[in-house]
Amino acid sequence: MLSENELIEGCKKENRAFQKALYDQYCRKMLAVCLRYSKSTAEAEDILQEGFVKVFNGLKNFRQESKLETWITRIMVNTALNVQRKKLYLYPMVDVEEINLPEEEMSVSGLHFTQLLQMIQSLPHGCQIVFNLFAIEGFSHKEIAEQLGISEGTSKSQFARAKSLLQQKLLKESKYYERYGEAKI
Repeated sequence: MLSENELIEGCKKENRAFQKALYDQYCRKMLAVCLRYSKSTAEAEDILQEGFVKVFNGLKNFRQESKLETWITRIMVNTALNVQRKKLYLYPMVDVEEINLPEEEMSVSGLHFTQLLQMIQSLPHGCQIVFNLFAIEGFSHKEIAEQLGISEGTSKSQFARAKSLLQQKLLKESKYYERYGEAKI
C-alpha cells in the first residue's frame, strides 16, 4: 500500500496508476458520503465521479494542512451540495417557529447502516441536506445557512423536522422489529 505522500505526488504527476490507487483507497468511503446527500445510488455515483475529477484537478493545490481523507471528504460534500443546491428551488424550505418533537430518546440499535441510510434518503430534500450537514458533517446552522442561501432559522427548522421524521421512522421500525423479530430492508 502506498503512503499518503506517495499517492499525492504520483497524482500530481497525473500518473494513472497512482490516480487509480487513490480512487480505490477512498471510493467506498466517499460513496457513503455521497449517498447521504442523494436520493439514489446512481445520483451518488455521479456525485462521486464529479468529486474525484475535482480531487485530481485540485491535488496540485493541496497544502497537506489536513489529512488527505479529510480534504477529499470536504470536496465530496461540497460537490454534493452544489448538485443539490441546483435542486433546492424545487423543494420548499419554510421557516417554522416551533416544531413539537417527541420527548423520548430513540435508539438505533438493531438497525443496519443501509436501513439508516434509506431513512435519511427518504427525508424531504431540504431536511436531508440540513440533517447531513449539521448532524453528520458538524456544520453550524450559521454555516449551513450561508452555504445554502437560507436563513439560520430555516436551517434549524429543517433539522428539527428531519429529526422528528427520523424519530417517527425509527419508532415504526422498532415496532415492526418487536412484532416480527427482524427489521425489514
